[in-house]
Amino acid sequence: MNKIINTQNAPEAIGPYSQGVIIDNLVYTSGQLPINPNTKVMETEIKHATKQSLENCKAILESAGTTLDNVIKTTVFVKDLNDFSAINEVYAQYFTKNFPARSCVQVAKLPMDAVIEIEVIATLL
Repeated sequence: MNKIINTQNAPEAIGPYSQGVIIDNLVYTSGQLPINPNTKVMETEIKHATKQSLENCKAILESAGTTLDNVIKTTVFVKDLNDFSAINEVYAQYFTKNFPARSCVQVAKLPMDAVIEIEVIATLL
């Protein structure tokens, strides 16, 4: 049975989807735009945006009862792949060992014209 995850510590979904879902022993987050859940402001500078997207993922995982340490896969969607080094610089502050598998792709456009969107899959504690 699926369990839906919703937390006020991450931005509300902007469409008909959940922030996250638990299935068996796995947590799947929806793609997280770099929107601050308190101010509703979207970060546009890539380093700040990467941090905010990861903070949003972290909040959803914590609401589900797990942490970034249990992430097994991330998918990073970026507006400009030339930002890859800057993204990695911030990403490496969140994932320091036992790195999860990752895909990083440049896309034509993201919702709300965001510069980055990140989704993760994690195991429960």
